[in-house]
Parts: sequence; C-alpha cells; structure tokens
Amino acid sequence: MNEMTQQLLEFVADTAEKMGVPGVAVGVSTGGREDFACHGVTSVDNPLPVDRDTMFVVGSVSKTFTATALMRLVAEGRVELDAPVRRYVPEFAPTDAAADKITVLRLLNHTAGLEWKLGVDTGEGDDALARHAVKLAESPLIAEPGARPSYSQAGFNLAGRIVENVTGSTFEQAVASLLFEPLGLAHSCYAVSDVMTRRFAVGHNVDANGVLAVARQWKDNRANNPGGGVVTSVGDLLRWAQFHLGDGRTDGGERILPIELLYGMREQTVELRGSTLGDAFGICWFLREVDGVATIGHGGSGNGQFADLLIVPERNFAVAVTSNAGPDAGLAFNRALVNWVLEHYLGVIEPDPEPLPYDQGRAAEIAGHYENEMMRLTLDNNEAVLTIGCAIKPEIRAAADTEMPPDLPPATLGLLPGDADEYIVTDGGLQGQRGFFTRDESGTVTGIDLAGRFFARMR
Repeated sequence: MNEMTQQLLEFVADTAEKMGVPGVAVGVSTGGREDFACHGVTSVDNPLPVDRDTMFVVGSVSKTFTATALMRLVAEGRVELDAPVRRYVPEFAPTDAAADKITVLRLLNHTAGLEWKLGVDTGEGDDALARHAVKLAESPLIAEPGARPSYSQAGFNLAGRIVENVTGSTFEQAVASLLFEPLGLAHSCYAVSDVMTRRFAVGHNVDANGVLAVARQWKDNRANNPGGGVVTSVGDLLRWAQFHLGDGRTDGGERILPIELLYGMREQTVELRGSTLGDAFGICWFLREVDGVATIGHGGSGNGQFADLLIVPERNFAVAVTSNAGPDAGLAFNRALVNWVLEHYLGVIEPDPEPLPYDQGRAAEIAGHYENEMMRLTLDNNEAVLTIGCAIKPEIRAAADTEMPPDLPPATLGLLPGDADEYIVTDGGLQGQRGFFTRDESGTVTGIDLAGRFFARMR
C-alpha cells in the first residue's frame, strides 16, 4: 500500500468516527490507479462491513446516467435535443403557449422552467413515469422556459419518460441495456428486488433522542428513478467516471457514444449564478472551476444517504464518496472528504468566501418565508444573526405515506460582498452552500435560490 492510500484510509476512518457516520465508501481514480477507503457498517441495526461493492442510494448522481442514456438516443438519431418534449411524450400536454419551448435540452440543463419536484406518488407500476408526466403538465411553471436555470428533479423524471417512449422499454430496462450492461456496472440498478440479495447500505437519521436510527424509507418512489433512483457502489461510480474520461468506448472496445457527444456533455450550456454546486451547467453535469482547475460533477441525497462524484478531466482524475448518515453528518463528511482529496492528491484548495458582518437593515429586508412545491425556507432575523432553516412543508409531510427525511435546523447565513445579493451558509449541514436572492423591478426581494432550486417569497 502506498503512502497516499494509507493517508486516505486514516482520514476516512478518523473523519467518519468524529462526525458519527455509520458507514462510508470512498474511491479515487488517479494515474491509472484506484484507491479505495471503506469504513464502518451498512446499518446500525444489522451491521455488515462496508466495502467497495456495497450499494448505496446515490440520489441525484442518477441524473448523470439518465442524461447519458438520452445522449445515446441522440447519437442514434432517435432524439433531437432542440425538439419540444411533447414530440416524444404526448401525454405531457401543458395548455399554455410555453409548452413548445420546453425542449429536451432544457430538461437536461434545468432551464425548462419546471418546479423542483412534485409532491405526488404515481405508484410503482410500469405507468409511473407516464402518470408523472400528466401531473407535471398540470403544474405551473416557475419561469419562462429558457429564462433561467432552476434545478428540477421533475424535469429529469420527464426526461426518463422520453427514454421509455423512444425505446419502448421501461426506463429501468432501457438504462440497463444502454449503459449498465455494456459498461459492466454489475453493482448498479434501480429495483429493490435487484438490490436485496446484495450488500447494501441503509440511511440513518437522528431521532428525537439525538441518536442515529435507521431511516425506514429506503428510496424514493418509482417516478423519481430518472432523477434520483440509482443504487450503486463506489467501484461502479469510478468505472462510470472512467467512461466519461474516456473516448465513449466500453472496456471491450465497443463505442457506445461518439466522443463529440460525450465531451459535449461537459461544455457550458448555461451559466449559474452564486452557486456552490457549479459555475455553469453542461448537459446535466455541474461545471466548476476549483483553484483554477476545471471539474465536472454531481452530488446526490436520499433519506439519510449522500453521494458525490467529482471528475477532473485535465488530470484524468475522479473521486466518488457515499455515506449513510444525514442530514448534517453525511453532508459534512462528503464535503470534507472531497476537499481533502483535492488538496492532497492534486494540490487544489478552494476556501469559502468570507461573509460581511451582520447588517440589521439588510437582514430585515430578506427575512421571511420562501417556498417551492415541496420545501419551505425560513429566514429569521434575530437582531444579531441571520439564520436559514430548511424544512419539508408541513402539509407534504402530513400527507406522506412513508417516512421522510428530517428537517435541517436553522443555520447562520452571511451575505457576501458586492451588489449581487449573494450569500453563504456558515454552519450546520448546509455549511458552505451559496446562493442568491431575486428582486423584482421595484427592488423588492421576491425569491431565493438554494442548492440550485428556486423558492418564491411567500411573506
């Protein structure tokens, strides 16, 4: 074992223990070598050691698979990126004039103007995505298509319905045929029945007594598979990263995606403002420059599980991390791990920007409640500090048939220098998250962006 691998193992074990994460799996691909560091257990109730093949729910990292599957259909001439979505999904039939402006590309770079997520469960049958598309068509737009980026799980679920209709298969079968099987991703799937015979991790959340307990809802409903339903291992995530670092071929030499389309996914399609997640969207990928080095990546969260995949094309480098505690511990572990790996493997460091001192007047101006379809943000001005709390809307939680992730407690928010209305969260599970406020023509604050998602001001 080389010295760097030993340092990685020690950092992962020490940090997981300190932060109280039951199980983590980390993979680093560098210079033709793969380093793995796995620590802890799959479950505090039924513990098995975590290894490189342990399967985790990786949440929105799933979007990278959905987007790449669609690009295979683009390469085959079966889908056009600039075509309106309803060419391929006739059941998605909004009645307003903006419908034809909702294109395939705008789904893949989050500029379709669609809500973040629908608070409906359309069942576990093969018609789940079709029914989701009908419901989505009834949901009001948050912006004119093409006007601005706003991260949308619902939009990627609609992209998954395109895959279904074009291939004539269920979404899950199509992705297995288009990607999992040719790339040898043997520890990647969607269905619980495909996972239950393998070693898999469960999520954990803090209970009312402050003790980590197993999260009883293991993954989201079937209609959210395109946006967040992949179950995979860090071993498979590194193989997936190597495909995106390669030339569009499988290990056996079969070209499954032209290199111009593969690399085109990491070219900027729309700029992002004031976001920790990235400086821009490519096709699905967040594009971010870290200490002068270009990266592409995507994170994901489930109920007490978190994942991150970051790729540095110019260094032929990738890091993948999965953890099974939330919300604060898993988010903090993943962030610390990625930062440590970038610094110690590549010498890349990116400190958080320093916020301005508390300003009573500006704090009073932006304090209030902000909402989207699923979530509520509460910004409180405590006359000494400005805080942000993130919660599932009470009516959504009350109507849910299954366990939902816990709310994030209030954390300190600091405004950043300049006149761009940008901010940074300085503690808690969202520490380091950046975003911005939106104003109308009169200068009144009307919304806030957090983690790429738009929340409208309610009061």
